[in-house]
Amino acid sequence: MAHPEQSSGQGKRVGLLGRGSERALLDRMIAAVRTGESHALVVHGAPGVGKSALLEYAETAAAGIRVLRAAGVESERELAFATLHQLCVPLLDRLTDLPAPQRDALETVFGMQAGTPPERFLVGLAVLSLLSDTSEGRPLLCMVDDAQWMDRASAQVLGFVARRLLAESVAFLFGTRRPGPELHGLPELEVTGLGDADAHALLNSVTHARLDQHIRDRIVAETKGNPLALLELPRGLTVTQMAGGFGLLHADTDTLPGRIEQSFLTRIENLPEQTRLLLLIASAEPTGDPGLVWRAAGQLGVTPATALAKGTDGLLSFDVRVIFRHPLVRSAVYRSATEENRRAAHLALAEVTDPQVDPDRRAWHLASAATAPDEAVAAELERSADRAQARGGPAAAAAFLQRSLALTGDTSRRSERALAAADASFRAGDLDAARELAGIASRDARSEFQRVRAQLVSSHVTLAAGFNDEAPPRLLTAAQRLEPFDTQLARETYLVAWAAATFAAADADSLMEISRAIRKLPPPEDGPRTLDLVLEGYALLVTDGRSAAAPTLRRVTAALADYPAQDLLKWGWAACGVSCAVWDDRAMCETYARAVEVVRTAGALTELPIYLASLGIATCLTGAFSAASAIVAESETVAAATGMPIVQHTRLLLTAMQGKEAEASTLIADTIEWAGTHGQLNGVTCAHWAAAVLCNGLARHEEALVAAQASTRIAQVFVSVWVLPELVESAVRIGRDAVAHRAMEDLADAAEPYDTDWAQGILARCRALLSDGTTADDLYREAVERLGRTRLRPELARAHLLYGEWLRREGDRVEARDQLRRAYEIFVSIGMGAFAERARRELLTTGEALRKRKSEASSSDELTPQEKQIALLVRDGLSNPEVGARLFLSPRTVEWHLRKIFTKLGIGSRKQLRDSLTRTEQATVPE
Repeated sequence: MAHPEQSSGQGKRVGLLGRGSERALLDRMIAAVRTGESHALVVHGAPGVGKSALLEYAETAAAGIRVLRAAGVESERELAFATLHQLCVPLLDRLTDLPAPQRDALETVFGMQAGTPPERFLVGLAVLSLLSDTSEGRPLLCMVDDAQWMDRASAQVLGFVARRLLAESVAFLFGTRRPGPELHGLPELEVTGLGDADAHALLNSVTHARLDQHIRDRIVAETKGNPLALLELPRGLTVTQMAGGFGLLHADTDTLPGRIEQSFLTRIENLPEQTRLLLLIASAEPTGDPGLVWRAAGQLGVTPATALAKGTDGLLSFDVRVIFRHPLVRSAVYRSATEENRRAAHLALAEVTDPQVDPDRRAWHLASAATAPDEAVAAELERSADRAQARGGPAAAAAFLQRSLALTGDTSRRSERALAAADASFRAGDLDAARELAGIASRDARSEFQRVRAQLVSSHVTLAAGFNDEAPPRLLTAAQRLEPFDTQLARETYLVAWAAATFAAADADSLMEISRAIRKLPPPEDGPRTLDLVLEGYALLVTDGRSAAAPTLRRVTAALADYPAQDLLKWGWAACGVSCAVWDDRAMCETYARAVEVVRTAGALTELPIYLASLGIATCLTGAFSAASAIVAESETVAAATGMPIVQHTRLLLTAMQGKEAEASTLIADTIEWAGTHGQLNGVTCAHWAAAVLCNGLARHEEALVAAQASTRIAQVFVSVWVLPELVESAVRIGRDAVAHRAMEDLADAAEPYDTDWAQGILARCRALLSDGTTADDLYREAVERLGRTRLRPELARAHLLYGEWLRREGDRVEARDQLRRAYEIFVSIGMGAFAERARRELLTTGEALRKRKSEASSSDELTPQEKQIALLVRDGLSNPEVGARLFLSPRTVEWHLRKIFTKLGIGSRKQLRDSLTRTEQATVPE
């Protein structure tokens, strides 16, 4: 196929014209890949502008580099991982070198084995590893042309991989008309028309007529220098038409692509009928298999002798694959055919497509050939959807099911198929389609159960659109209506409704209504399972208080320790908060760490940020700030990969506890504005909590009181309790004793039923603030003793601080210095700068000379969050492939980061890295 900038036979042949800056950019990219760098570039522009020519130039320039090619095909957009399979076929013999989970993921999506549908990000990691391993021996150039027609699953995976490349000898080039959302954020090169001189040279190469200069100028201007237009529009025109210019400039269509396509249509119309039919069959067959095209042609009586007797005017060629002159030729051929001929072509292709080897394409052809509802074809499409779902292609499954629904004439089947299509569309992230299909399912439902399930899908769509106050009541109604039909599904829906209400920080009445409905559920016939205990405990927490809920919630805490991974993935995000409710810091840390590991291993990145937020807060509470920073980095990596906005709960609390006033204040204000606008009041609550912590650390207690009161005004089961100690402390410090006592009563209600060192230590510390004399002294000592047995080092340090401040005011300077010194040392070692400064100033008033100290964690302060995350994981003994799997990086990228880490820390080995990082910097929470 000729380059768009090249002559296709008329006039003098020219090479690739112009494009000096574009070629220089590609040359630099290829040179960098040879030296071990990774690059990605999205080349985009109008049809015919020369994108494919530039990709072919890059391939020519990449001598000695292995090139993998793939192209999106419009008719294959519904086949999951079709483009990815094209690209990876030459590398399938290397799958055995991948870690088992990654190998299984690729073999499943490529249909090489049956298995559980893998998360697409696990597929992405597998492709990243495959390309990285391949590039070890020889640099790699991956080119995807017509990327606008990639199937969604391939686009998501390849966009993810292109973003994760860094230190591999791999380059990605995408050619597309316009970058889709999956490629947003990658470097772009917009290709426009040729400059005037080059455009005139190209026009001269394909015209024999001596054209008036004004006509030439007008042609170049009207085509905007589009190479394909300059090559194709003059074809077939007479000397008179060329000389006048009217044949070029007065096509029936207004847009330039339309004009180019019209020129192709004119050429197509001049071909014999048998040739046109051959082109139609080829345009409807996406794989480009010559044997398949000719067998289908034979079904319609078309033979090579008759179809190719006069050639194809350069529009179609047969080689290893069937190749069209340009994608616009394919679309022009297909669209210009009659409906009858199109259906005949698809039917012929279906008849020659092996139902065992390629059942999905056969089903798609049958669907395109159907003239009316056809139950047999609809059922075949359902089976194709099942296969797509099994390969982890929810978008493809949704497309098959939507087409199946369109061909369903049996009204008794429509609702079920609409439900299946709605669910698949929801899982694929197409919320608008899911909502519309759920409406169809409800409208065509023949039973109450179908209507309820349709409402359930609609409710999940509302929840997925954002944790706001619309979802909980919808989910509650769905759960209530499900009870007579499926008690297990009803209970799961109740749990999601309850959790959604707490995440959205919905009004107290909504949470109470959900909890009362849960309490009315009949007891399980086979005895309570973990899900039932979670429901019962959560409901009691709201309806009867924490004392009534305590026994049930304690049982749940033990059960969650070894809860099945599949259930954690299903609704663990809603259940893991039990350990927080019972004030069990060890269970909290271990439960969230396990949940994150399960979700991370499964590659479920869309759910991972929820689990990371919980683990991040738990990690902050332990004082492992470097680990919390690593969690922030991972959350942001995941958000960038998935395109999902997140409330930065961990960063909020972390910066507040560190006392980074400017950064924390900006983040708090931005979060309150964004979360409030989006109805995510849990984010608002967390932001006010962080503000209270920050201001208490800075000894700005009036501001801390305002923030703490704002946080407790929102109905949130966990955070509005955790902020109560901030409220007590700030109120006492500014003499608002009545406010402090009311907050103390609320804290006692929440913590007294739980005999844990966390709960009782916090209670003792806050009660000491409201006490005098021996009582206060005993309570402070109890707080120090109890919190010293927890993992919560910041809370212990604050107990020492408050005890020291009280002792100083009581005149016991010696004991005050001891307590304040302990507080200061812990604050410094953790990195709680504002609280450390507060303790230092207090120490100075006792007469102790004390210089400011840097945090012991400062040895790694110059590392970026991602570098610190990698350093901590390596320090904890993970290999480069294990770190890469955790962070969605290739092992070579991990090694590249490690070299930078070693340089920054002035070390040369992993052993020195372990010695360099302090023991407080843990990649997991403390033991």
